[in-house]
Amino acid sequence: MKTRIVLIDDHKLFREGIKRILDFEQDFEVVAEGSDGNEALALVEQYKPDVVIMDINMPHVNGVEATRQLIEAYPDTKVIILSIHDDESYVMHALQTGAMGYLLKEMDADALIEAVRVVAEGGSYLHPKVTHNLVKEYRRLVAEEGLGKEKQNQNQDVCRPYHLLTRRECEVLQLLADGKSNKGIADALYISEKTVKNHVSNILQKLNVNDRTQAVVVAIKNGWVEVK
Repeated sequence: MKTRIVLIDDHKLFREGIKRILDFEQDFEVVAEGSDGNEALALVEQYKPDVVIMDINMPHVNGVEATRQLIEAYPDTKVIILSIHDDESYVMHALQTGAMGYLLKEMDADALIEAVRVVAEGGSYLHPKVTHNLVKEYRRLVAEEGLGKEKQNQNQDVCRPYHLLTRRECEVLQLLADGKSNKGIADALYISEKTVKNHVSNILQKLNVNDRTQAVVVAIKNGWVEVK
């Protein structure tokens, strides 16, 4: 069965580009398009899509408010936010309203496709750059919660989880925490993107998490990666 998608963005040219990318995938179907949050609500009611891809900055009703209203009316709706903002405050606001994904508009086609597939299956997906910023903010908040210098110094000592992951998987996990995309990891390690995807899949399975963001959070909590 195809993943049914509603695409909401007030820039027609950008929207057409996204649609063209999605239409190349045999398991995707863009069933409707709209240009603001009001249209999003009506289109979801009419088409009952699996995934809604929603621009964050739109006239009348913006993407975050539209997401909040969608989730209230249709709790099973899966929303991916598109944004030019990588600031963690924007990300957290979007996630708090119920969005399952957050992509920057500088994304490549592979990231868009991967995000739709992950979110459609019930996972969450954040743009790698956004993940890195959230990790840094997480570390800052932990430090402010008064763990003490001794505890902070302990957190700075990286202990790779070789009891769970192979050396190569540990390298990939570190690069995920650095905010690298699959292509960035492939370039850094001189391996193919397909190999990177296999490593990421193995990491998720071994850490018993659903997506790369959760994997990075687990790694940070356990001191398995260095946050730069």
